[in-house]
Amino acid sequence: MWAQAQVFSLHVVCRHICVSYKVWRWRWINYLLLLCVYFSSFYICEILSSLCWFNVLVTLQISDLKWASRWDTYLLMNEAQIHWFSIINSLMIVLFLSGMVAMIMMRTLHRDISKYNQLETQEEAQEETGWKLVHGDVFRPPAQAGLLCVYVGTGVQFFGMAVVTMIFAVLGFLSPANRGGLMTAMLILWVFMGLFAGYASARLYKMFNGTDWKMNTLKTAIMFPGIIFVVFFILNSLIWGEKSSGAVPFGTMFVLVFLWFGISVPLVFVGSYFGFKKPTMENPVRTNKIPRQIPEQAWYMHPVFSILIGGILPFGAVFIELFFILTSIWQHQFYYIFGFLFIVFLILVVTCAEITIVLCYFQLCSEDYHWWWRAYLTSGSSAVYLFLYAALYFFTKLDITLIVSGILYFGYMIIISYSFFVLTGTIGFYACYWFVRVIYASVKID
Repeated sequence: MWAQAQVFSLHVVCRHICVSYKVWRWRWINYLLLLCVYFSSFYICEILSSLCWFNVLVTLQISDLKWASRWDTYLLMNEAQIHWFSIINSLMIVLFLSGMVAMIMMRTLHRDISKYNQLETQEEAQEETGWKLVHGDVFRPPAQAGLLCVYVGTGVQFFGMAVVTMIFAVLGFLSPANRGGLMTAMLILWVFMGLFAGYASARLYKMFNGTDWKMNTLKTAIMFPGIIFVVFFILNSLIWGEKSSGAVPFGTMFVLVFLWFGISVPLVFVGSYFGFKKPTMENPVRTNKIPRQIPEQAWYMHPVFSILIGGILPFGAVFIELFFILTSIWQHQFYYIFGFLFIVFLILVVTCAEITIVLCYFQLCSEDYHWWWRAYLTSGSSAVYLFLYAALYFFTKLDITLIVSGILYFGYMIIISYSFFVLTGTIGFYACYWFVRVIYASVKID
């Protein structure tokens, strides 16, 4: 009978309690209570000591609640209707904007490509303006090309980790009952996704005519995790200083370092080795030896302005869901609607890609061919708005007065925002790179 029974709740009725100041007595009392529950459904436990007497009545009642539904009480959301309407509203707005942007871009590009392909004389080609004029410079390697390769490779690693984690969560392998299971799965997946980080970084580095692939691989394996680890270690030291039980033990820190240098770094080198052995990616147009002079740009095409504008739409796709995620993290509530989170993630990918493509097209039309870094920063700037929203959430929703607690909050939000920057920046970069290759491969260039 006991092999088939499951205990859902325990109701303890205390007949008489006298306070004891000897802590060791309470430990033995807890052990005796557990023995009472185990051996009988009705048991009176009487403990005699020099200070107090306990008469405990323990009654086990059979419940109709199924074992699979035991978490429903804790996972019930009080504002379910508001949550659903907010998600659907955000989804419809973003899909509508995405459809409008896609339609405008398809019509405009089709007109441009048809016009450029109908030019017959050299004089007409010289009089023409627009993105075709920078075809000889559009694939010129950018400044700090190695650093861009490092961030792109890290973004691929982060993207793979996020996708696989959410797929497992949607399928139900990551239960909200085990709150540490999600973080453990993300760390393990991050380690093994280092293979793809090295491959992507090496492929891009070779296209930029880089030669020191080993140093580039080492930066890919160490830069982003190193920054995160330093910030995390400082925050954990503050928790140690407060003598809190929430501090990460030294043994766990050692395991993290082992996973980093023992598994992740070698996998990054393996992926980089195979990526660098691949043939160089051929661009659809040749690059001129002498860079073209960039004309004076309008104020709205200034890099800082256009980059900050580009981050608004991706942030708008996730800010409603971000509220529930922050509530789950900082107010100890359960987050279990991974299906909606996966949908929001897909919307984020689409919006990052489209807003980067649109702004890149405007930039090339103004004959500015420095699009590599701007493509990464345009969608990555949504992390700035994420951090600002986290600051607003801190001052409006949380009641934190201790300085150390505030430092911990903003420290962890810096880590989250930095990771979000790497993820969204990589999505925008690859979308823009695909777009530039397609449009310049579609026109006749002598």
